[in-house]
Amino acid sequence: MTGETTGAAIGLDATSLLRFATAGSVDDGKSTLVGRLLHDSKSVLADQLEAVELASRNRGADSVDLALLTDGLRAEREQGITIDVAYRYFATPRRRFILADTPGHVQYTRNMVTGASTAELAIILVDARNGVVEQTRRHAAVAALLRVPHVVLAVNKMDLAGYAERVFADIAGEFGAYAASLGIPEVTAIPISALAGDNVVTPSATMDWYGGPTVLEHLETVPVTRDPSGDPARFPVQYVIRPQTAEHPDFRGYAGQIASGVLRVGERVVVQPSGLTSTIERIDALGQSVDVAWAPQSVTLTLADDLDISRGDLLAPAAGAVTPSQDVTATVCHLHDRPLVPGARVLLKHATRTVKAIVKEIPSRLTLDDLSQHADPGALSANDIGRVVIRTAEPLALDAYAASRSTGSFLLIDPADGATLTAGMSGEAFAGGTAASAPVAADGDQDGWAF
Repeated sequence: MTGETTGAAIGLDATSLLRFATAGSVDDGKSTLVGRLLHDSKSVLADQLEAVELASRNRGADSVDLALLTDGLRAEREQGITIDVAYRYFATPRRRFILADTPGHVQYTRNMVTGASTAELAIILVDARNGVVEQTRRHAAVAALLRVPHVVLAVNKMDLAGYAERVFADIAGEFGAYAASLGIPEVTAIPISALAGDNVVTPSATMDWYGGPTVLEHLETVPVTRDPSGDPARFPVQYVIRPQTAEHPDFRGYAGQIASGVLRVGERVVVQPSGLTSTIERIDALGQSVDVAWAPQSVTLTLADDLDISRGDLLAPAAGAVTPSQDVTATVCHLHDRPLVPGARVLLKHATRTVKAIVKEIPSRLTLDDLSQHADPGALSANDIGRVVIRTAEPLALDAYAASRSTGSFLLIDPADGATLTAGMSGEAFAGGTAASAPVAADGDQDGWAF
């Protein structure tokens, strides 16, 4: 395959799969919407539907509770809420889907970060009776921080609002203005009733004033084609292959998944953070030698020179590599119940590399109502979004998150028990650049973590 055909080939493959996430406040009807999508698109097996029908009768429901198709935990079914991220896989003749149904409660916002981190589209539900609420803004902010390319505003329970066009228009206008302030590039507003099925898979007979697509129509047609040649090429080394057998006595290959961009045989690359350079001599994909490979293919690279490369190193084109640094300024969403405080000693996991780090400063916490920055909050609690300044023990080749979602993101981990503390996005907070970077001092730590 030549470099000229790479983008076209990937475009054909990318349009066949869409990863999307649902989010919204409590009782906005996320699980019912997902259940309706699965049911009306005929993506539910007969035995699954029978089990849900039985569970619905046992709960005294007059009709099938489609939310039970996704709320699989016992606690979820007992409380009628979503707690965990429920992943569902389904397909229509036009496209395959990976769906993440995320929780609505404030204390589970961290799970929305998990579900939306790889999503190409986010559906944010709003109850037509309540309009845009704080959790709606929180989920919109998370979608903006994660740079989700497409956002759908699903104004649900229109049947309980008399199918009034004015109600829908007011909510869509308010949310659209808020989304624009976050730098969200595109919002598609759709009035629906997940319970009745209006505008989910089939057009509504009671909302003839709406002429746009149904939710499924939009999911099937939203463009997700992306030419990887426009992204910076990044290859985190996952494993070094050294068989040292009679057949391959000197073979040295570097295995991993291309995080972004395109790699070609003959291309000059730099090893980060060491700065060593070499040329790609061979690319093996699925047991065959190829001239070109692209994200997210898993490949093995061999280089023209024998270099000291190990797991955690990152290969990038010599002409387009970032400068490794020990200073990280980022926007984070704190995930753990234990607050994140300045001076905290953590592990920072970036791609396949994990290094020691110290949280030097927390300059601000985001206020979701008006997107203002609360200066010097002292700590970040669970579900807080804020700016942090971090010093790492070793240099990292960390891209700006706006340039690469895969190599611009990282996790902070508790070194004592391995718990995930915080999800971070390097660089500016939102697409509009609302948060400024802060300088970091390279001082040390009196307990031995001196960087």
